[in-house]
Formats: sequence, C-alpha cells, structure tokens
Amino acid sequence: MENRRLGRTGLHVSALGLGTMTWGRETDAQDAAVQLRDFTDAGGTLVDTAGSYADGASEEILGSLLGSAVHRDDLVLCTKGGLRQTARGTVVDSSRRALLTDLDASLARLGTDHVDLFLVQAPDLGTPLDETVDALSHAVTSGRALYVGLSNHGAWHTGYVAGRLSQVDGVTLAAVEVEHSLLARALEDDVVPAAQALGVGVIGWSALGRGVLTGKYRGGVPAGSRGASAQLAGFVEPYLGEAASSVVDAVCTAAAGLGREPLEVALAWLLERDYLGSAVVGARTPGQLRAALGAVDLVLPPAVSLALDDVSADDRESARA
Repeated sequence: MENRRLGRTGLHVSALGLGTMTWGRETDAQDAAVQLRDFTDAGGTLVDTAGSYADGASEEILGSLLGSAVHRDDLVLCTKGGLRQTARGTVVDSSRRALLTDLDASLARLGTDHVDLFLVQAPDLGTPLDETVDALSHAVTSGRALYVGLSNHGAWHTGYVAGRLSQVDGVTLAAVEVEHSLLARALEDDVVPAAQALGVGVIGWSALGRGVLTGKYRGGVPAGSRGASAQLAGFVEPYLGEAASSVVDAVCTAAAGLGREPLEVALAWLLERDYLGSAVVGARTPGQLRAALGAVDLVLPPAVSLALDDVSADDRESARA
C-alpha cells in the first residue's frame, strides 16, 4: 500500500486508514484483531480511534492488541479528544483541561506513552481558540503527541490554529480530518485550499459515505447494517435520499463495467485526490475491510473518474449556495 506524506510534515501515513469507531460496540476484540492483522499485512499503518468511541472501549481493544497482534512502532496511532458522552448528551470541550485529560486517558487505554497524531475532535464555541492551541502545543512539547491536528473543523479554524502553532518552536498543525467521499465534497472548496496553502495534511473519514457507497442500501435498509442500528441509523440516514442515490447508481454502474465492487470504485476515486493523505475506512467486519483493501490497486479510467466527478458535484454546489 502506498504511504503518503502528511502535509509538509515528515509523517507518512498509509493511503487507507483503519477506522475503529465500531470496535467495542459492533466489532468485538477477536474481529478487531483480525482486522488489524489484515490491515498491517496489506501495508496499512494509520489507525484512527478516539476516546469517545464506545466510551473508550475502542482504544482499550486497540491497546490490548499492541505488542500481540502488531508491534506498536509499525502503526501511526491517531486519537482524538474534546468530545464525550454524558447523561445530558454529547459534550464538546476543547479546553486545556479537557484535552490534556482526554489525551492522558487515551494513552492509558492504549498502553503507550505517546500517540503519533492527536486531534481536537470538534469545534468548541465555549472555549477560546487560543486555549485550544495552547493545549495542542503542550501535548507536543510534553511528548504525549508527536503531531497534532483538528477534526471536523472548517477552513477558518484550520488557518487560525496553523498560524498560532507556527509561532511555537517545533510545533505545527499537521492535519485536518474531515468527512470526505463522493457524497461529501464540500470541503474541496474551502478546507482543502486552506490546507494546501498552509501545508496541512488532509485525512478523509467515512470514505465510503457512511457505508452507502457500497451499494447495499439501494434496495432498502438491510438488517444488520448501520442504517438498521439504533445507535447509527441517524448517522446513515442523510445519505439515503435521492441526491445520494444518483451517485450510488453511477458508482455501481462503473463497478459493473470494470468488473469490480462499488466500494472499490468509490475508494479508488477518493484516493486519486492528490491533496489526500489518507482515506479512513471503518469496517464492521474483517470481510468488509478485506473488500476495501482491494481498492488500493485500482486505477480508474479517466472517463470514469470524470463521470463520477460530474454526478457527485451537487454536494459542492449546495455548499456554495
């Protein structure tokens, strides 16, 4: 698998990243171990997790596999802080106290003294951005994280944080992680140009459009899918409408013509983006991950790429409106 440089840093990540949002919930420890071994055997390095995933169980499972299923140094560990579930619902807190507390808790669950990349999981309107920048700077200077970045933040936040961190010796904004797929292209008009100008790497999460780009929802919501899950039905639902359906149909048509699977075509299109450091795929089962790994050798004919560009352009147009 290709390894790509993340922005202007010296950190290289695998073109496909392994997402672990389902670990500890839909994916048990045994299947997680198989996923991790298959992923690293295919040359994958970037493993994306968060303290908020399954209330920390995702990190606990990953930590239990370091040193047994795979060596710690063979991975680029990325985790996120600043978001937690409480009895009152989801709480976003990017204060210095919350971020560093979250990072320490993640390190304990992972069983390591540092992560390679630590991201602020969501914008926090209740905390001054300079305080968040200070926490990220301290995460690096204290050795807890080798690189830092943002997740789910816009272009303005990316530019401001990159500028402030550039004033600290040895600390830069390494990456911005945002949803990106044929069904999520709005970032191409703001976040991507900002990241390229600033030398910040781009990591795309939900590279398969929350599972919809596999084509499995074309005939309805199948039992056992995320769309049928009480926890994740609301996550999938926005991509089950008519606009997404036309994109999925185009992907399936292209896949049939190429003799490949729809998910391979969708991932191959995304991996063509020259600004992308890694596309994160969150597979629920080992079989789903193996299918995704099959996309790394697929080069789409230019005519197919252009057709998919055209049919998926509505997401960019709606963002401009």
